[in-house]
Amino acid sequence: MKRAGTADLPLHYGKVPSWLYERMSKLGLSIIENILMDYGKDEVLKRLADPFWFQSFGAVLGMDWHSSGITTSVMGALKRAINPNSQYLGLYICGGKGKLSRGTPQEILQVSDRTGIDGNLMVRNSKLVAKVDNTALQDGYQLYLHNFILSDQGKWSVVQQGMHTFDRTARRYHWHSDNIKSFVDEPHSAIQGTPQGNILNLTASRAAQNRNGILSISRQDPHMVIKEFRSLLMPKRHHLESSDVDLGKLGAMLYITREADLNSFEDLLLLKGIGPRTMQSLALVSEVIHGAPCRFEDPARFSFAHGGKDGHPFPVPLKVYDQTIEIFQNGITRSTLGPSEKTTAIKRLHRICIQAGNHFQPNFDLDSVIQKERQEAPKYGGRTVMGKSTGANRPSSNIQLTLF
Repeated sequence: MKRAGTADLPLHYGKVPSWLYERMSKLGLSIIENILMDYGKDEVLKRLADPFWFQSFGAVLGMDWHSSGITTSVMGALKRAINPNSQYLGLYICGGKGKLSRGTPQEILQVSDRTGIDGNLMVRNSKLVAKVDNTALQDGYQLYLHNFILSDQGKWSVVQQGMHTFDRTARRYHWHSDNIKSFVDEPHSAIQGTPQGNILNLTASRAAQNRNGILSISRQDPHMVIKEFRSLLMPKRHHLESSDVDLGKLGAMLYITREADLNSFEDLLLLKGIGPRTMQSLALVSEVIHGAPCRFEDPARFSFAHGGKDGHPFPVPLKVYDQTIEIFQNGITRSTLGPSEKTTAIKRLHRICIQAGNHFQPNFDLDSVIQKERQEAPKYGGRTVMGKSTGANRPSSNIQLTLF
């Protein structure tokens, strides 16, 4: 059994505004459709089980790049977009936040009636995962969100989140059914995060099914197993710093989308007429679809696609966001003809950015990039939870990008 990882996030309150939530659902669906088209259902489940990819996915959708709200909002938007289209997607999202999480078993059984998968087994898996992270492992975080994502082939992933009110943080847990053997045979690689006391085993009868697993975990040296476990620890500050992003990857993407002559890239000529700012978003969304796991070690970089609703690193550019949605929606075909020429061109854009990154030496100031985005925000319909952007920031100097 793979437990794919955890993410520790600062606790943010508030509600996602409707103008962003609608767009998150549309773009989120388009991204999932593209992954399905090129890589299949198993890859979607694998991506959702990766805390780094999930954080990058949320950032490219315009959520605050580091907050706990990414989990609730992204899963809510995906459930809203995917479930009405589950018959052709072959994917189903059950559960949610609060009382919705308690309805997970019934939703799973409804899916089993439509697909023929073993609903009772899936319900058991869902309950065991929640029991392990919420009760068997007492790390100070109480679960309040549980999403069980399954395919019509019986494979599944879990994204669930717990809250620690004392230090105002949230912890997200990811599970993946790949190569499942047993819930009690080392179901976890480790638990990573700020210590909140001892991890205790529970011997109550309600935890009998995973008692052996708890005992096994409690006897391990956490310092040894933590080394083998992928974790994502996000800062409490809102603003972005250079240390948060891979400047080489970001710089290469900015160079290709802002300064490169498309005539030198024959495969990208179909993208001519799309402005540099939209090209920037397309490149980052395409990376979320096609990027290798190593491309997501700096999730904050993906906030440069559509900013964040809190204004960091800059306001959400609604005009760019809408054009990105339109391009990806129009590029997807659900027939046997395969992907459209424009979708293929966007995939090629991702490859060119990777190639450029292999030789790119960053020669720009991140603050200047952010200032320029904020200054131009009104032109692109920039908006935050506080309202429309005024672009009041001091004009920045020209951004110099050099490709060696």
